[in-house]
Formats: sequence, C-alpha cells, structure tokens
Amino acid sequence: MDIQNLPKINEVNKKENKPVKVLQFGEGNFLRAFVDWIINSVNKATDFNAGVAVVQPIKEFGRVKELGEADGLYTLYLQGLQDGNAVRQSEVIKCIQDTLNPYLDYEKYLKYAESEDLQFVISNTTEAGIAFDPNDTDLTTTPNSYPGKLLAFLERRYKTNKKGLFIIPCELIDHNGATLKEVLIKLAKHNNMDNEFIEWIENENKFYNTLVDRIVPGYPRDNAVEFQQQLGYQDQNMVVGEIFHLWCIDAQTVLDKKVAAANLKALKEAFPTEKAGLNVLFVESIVPYKQRKVKILNGSHTTLVPVSYLAGIDAVKETIEDDVLGKFVKEFIFDEVIPTIDIPRDQMEAYSNSVLERYMNPYVHHLLMSIALNSSTKYKERVLPTVLQNIQNLNKLPKHALFSLAALIVFYRGVRPVDNNAVIALQDTNTLFLDLLKDLWTKYDSKEIDEKTIVKTVLGLKEHWGVDLNTFANVTDFVTESLIAILQNPMRDAIAKIIK
Repeated sequence: MDIQNLPKINEVNKKENKPVKVLQFGEGNFLRAFVDWIINSVNKATDFNAGVAVVQPIKEFGRVKELGEADGLYTLYLQGLQDGNAVRQSEVIKCIQDTLNPYLDYEKYLKYAESEDLQFVISNTTEAGIAFDPNDTDLTTTPNSYPGKLLAFLERRYKTNKKGLFIIPCELIDHNGATLKEVLIKLAKHNNMDNEFIEWIENENKFYNTLVDRIVPGYPRDNAVEFQQQLGYQDQNMVVGEIFHLWCIDAQTVLDKKVAAANLKALKEAFPTEKAGLNVLFVESIVPYKQRKVKILNGSHTTLVPVSYLAGIDAVKETIEDDVLGKFVKEFIFDEVIPTIDIPRDQMEAYSNSVLERYMNPYVHHLLMSIALNSSTKYKERVLPTVLQNIQNLNKLPKHALFSLAALIVFYRGVRPVDNNAVIALQDTNTLFLDLLKDLWTKYDSKEIDEKTIVKTVLGLKEHWGVDLNTFANVTDFVTESLIAILQNPMRDAIAKIIK
C-alpha cells in the first residue's frame, strides 16, 4: 500500500478542544514523547483537562508548522520489555491545542500571557538553552534566547494578569529551575526593568528543578512506512520512546525550606499525575535521584563497555543476556553502587531492575562502541565516585568497578584480541589520555615497562582523576592483577575470579 494514498492523521482522528493550561517551549521528540504524553495521560485519567500551546524556541528550525498542519495530533509508539514481555503500543496524543512561532507572530505568542487558563510553563530547549544573552535588550521584538522570550512573556503577564505560573524546565543541566530563575532576574536587571516586576518574578512564580529519564529514539525512520500502513493514516510527526519513564521534581529554587515545601505541594495538587499512576516523583531534592541515574544507568553502561567489548560482545542487550557478563553488571550495581546512594534500598533495587529490563529492550540495539566515546572522562564522572565511596566510606574494595578500570586500560591499547586483534576505533576528546596510553602500550610491547608500571602511571593521573588512586590501599595491586588476568586469559575466565 502506498502511504501517499492514506488519509492524514487529522482526517482519521479528531482534535479534542481543551483550555490551554500549559505553554511549552520546544516541540522536539523528547517533549512530545515524555511531557505531552504525561499530560495526555493525566487528561485521560482525571479532570485535569489541560491543553498545550507549543512554542518553537529556535528561529532556524522546528516542527510547529508540521504539528499545526496535523491539528497538533501525532502518534506515540512506546516499546520495550514490560513484566518480561516485549511490548509495542501506540496512541494518538491529543493535548496540543496550538502551535506558536514567535518569530512569525510575536503578538500571538505574547497574547497567551494574558490567559486566565494558563498555569504552567514547561521547557526543553537543549542544555545550552538556559543561558544569559546580553543582546536580549529589545523585548518589543522576538528575543533570541529562551530566557529572553520567557522574560517578555512574563512582563506581559505582569502587566495584564499578575497571576504567577508554575515554571518547570526539563533541560539537562544541574539545578535547571534555579538557574532559569537566576538568568531571568539577571536579564531583567540588565534591562533596567521595574523592581516590583522583578520581585513578582521571584515571589509569585514558582520554579522547579527536574530530572527526566526516558530514552526517545525519535522518528521511526526504519519503520515509518510499516507503522503508517498499520495505523491506516499518514503521520509525519510520529515519535518512538521506551516504556520506562521517570520525572523527579523538587522546589529547591528558594532558600526557605517551608516555602519550598509549600511550592512543591502546590504543584502536586495542580498537576495530579499520581492519579494517573505515572512515575512522577515530587521530592524534597532530586540530587540523590540524579546520583542514582548517573551511577546506575550511566555508570553501568561505562563499566560494562570495555569488559564486554573485549569479551567479543557488541551490544548492551547481549551483555545482560550473557551468563557471566550479565552477572558482572548486576553485582556491580547491587553490591557496589546501591550502598553509596541515600535512597531506601527497596526503591534502589526496583530502579536497578528497571534499568536492567531497559537494557534487554528487544527494540533497541545499543552498540557498545556508541557508548565508548570519551570513556576516560565518563569513568571519572560516572564510576569513580562509586569507587571512592566504597573505599573511603564503606571500607571496601569495589572489585567490579576496578576490574572495569583495568579493562578500560586494556581497551585503550586499541586492539581486540577475540577479533584477530582488530583495531578499536578509539574516540576520546581527552587526547592526553589517549596519547599517554598509546605511549605506555608501545613501551610495554617493546618490553621497556611491565604491567604494574602501566597501572601506576594511569592511576597516578591526579590532574585527570582529581586524586592519585595509587594512594589507596590494595587498589594498585588489584588493578594490576586484573589487567594481567585480562591480558593472559579469555575475558570470561578473568571475570570468573571476581564474581560470586
């Protein structure tokens, strides 16, 4: 069937008219597969009845035109493992009511600031989106930055409505809500705006820090024709995401703890995600949850890459399915990472099991070499804190994490023995680390140095690690023993000496 002969999505599905309660900066895959899906789910489960007006934050490109042509309708596919079963499900998201391009119609965008229905501002304008732009001085025309656009919007609201908003950024930076608030106030002062208006921004609007988690591959290019034939309509705005989702929100954007608690309670009441059974957590602080994600999800990725790749495995899913390597990863998470995070053990175990299930997603082929980029820095940021906390706080040698470090050193030798010494395409912006390892392995191959010299040199890179790892008892010896075991034995035999 030629999909060009199929009807359009808005010819088959009807738009549901709802009051616009949410102004959303960003129309990309993540927001549509995560935030809009959550709003759509709350609408279906409760009387939330919230519509979304989507703002295109970047002048050069966006999807508001295409979304507008489809009446804001699009299909979301969620796929992955659920209770051990492979699941792929689709639904039409119907919460988007309007699409706004402030570069083409600035007044239409600002007019929403006057709305009595509007309650929320949500954004995802990339990590670089929340930044102070000193050139945003003329708010009578469309400002360049996201904070500039939001400041102009808030100024119109202050002059016409004065009702504060819930402002919830989803950009992947630390303290995103607090940072956005700080940038807005800085920009307002830069523009010599009225002090009463600045106080209104700070006191009447509620800002939140967030942590978001869902893998969103985006438009299903490989399956687009198949999906549209199955659906029976054309949809150029389709998006694919994994089933797992997590949204942690805190109100630590004010110093007063009582005010923060009240702000969090107010948002929880206004945004009844709990009634829809969603994994949206309103927490005192997102910090331990961020640690959990970085240490478990990202950290286990970083830990398994050199070990699995040198064992002859190419993808994450195959790693977890392997009896030996799967056990290695699980023991790293449960025995070495979980004890270092201040979240109840049962919650940590539930999250960890969900991560392992995500790794087994039959619809995702996550190649190890795509994760291997900048492994030296990733190990420092994602795994080293676990190593140090085990040694310093728990008085324990984290053998799985340190074995992975030994494997990483061997990985940076640049050859894969199980694949006839095929060259590993090493990619690392830390060229000093790359050059050092290349030099060390060259000297080793010419018998100028031994294994322990390699290990001591790498562990002693204080400018990289922030600490000389040789100063911790037994670390140098264990990493050296592991490195020798990896060089002299098949990887699974080397691992067998440390797993339970």
